[in-house]
Amino acid sequence: MSESLEQMLAFARRLAYEAGQITLRYFQQEVTIERKADASPVTIADREAERYLRTAITAAYPDHAVLGEEDGLTGSEQATYRWVLDPIDGTKSFVRGVPLYGVLIGLLRAGEPVLGVIHIPALAETVAAAQGLGCDWNGRPCRVSHVTTLRESLVVGTTAHDYERYGKAAAFRRIIERAGLFRTWGDCYGYVLVATGRAEVALDPAMNVWDAAALFPILSEAGGTYTDWQGVPTIYNEEGIGSNRHVLPELLALISGEEA
Repeated sequence: MSESLEQMLAFARRLAYEAGQITLRYFQQEVTIERKADASPVTIADREAERYLRTAITAAYPDHAVLGEEDGLTGSEQATYRWVLDPIDGTKSFVRGVPLYGVLIGLLRAGEPVLGVIHIPALAETVAAAQGLGCDWNGRPCRVSHVTTLRESLVVGTTAHDYERYGKAAAFRRIIERAGLFRTWGDCYGYVLVATGRAEVALDPAMNVWDAAALFPILSEAGGTYTDWQGVPTIYNEEGIGSNRHVLPELLALISGEEA
């Protein structure tokens, strides 16, 4: 089955919404929390949402591979297209009844991220983009902000601690000391805020491919950037920064220690 990115984006948008509806059946309810090998939580909502997404994608695109946080890779390693799924990005928020969690769907073409959808079920917000098609927020075109300095910026992070583990504690301290405002509206919602012009920077000291695949095309098409902490535009280096592009040089100078 051969379809355009525009058609696949419409498909992904619908799937993200429907997977989000599955999660809402369990949101702010009593759910059993299991622990994975890395001690991170997982629930029946994560598993059911990913199962739904995998089944729908495989039925529509049997030649495509699927990589998900919960069930790994299915399909050929050599497949041109690979869908990348995080059924609940922010499970820790989800299990505490906090609405800032999301369904992430990304699409890689020959390893390159070309499509992304972030759906925030509890807030009814969706940001979606595909290469060359722009980015929209609930169906309206959206862009990053025009703020040009960190002193005027809202910086958000998934966490406000544990940067020491990743060798980023000093860089993080320099960033938040320079930022006009720092808040921990994290996980994928932080990147939604950057893509829609409500924040300028989103920080994560540790990321997996399923966390990042949807973010890259969304931020790029919104006029921003998704990079690692050295400014390399990649989803594969296990760390991430989303920015409005304008403040990225100042941010990278602080990270490197060249500007204190």
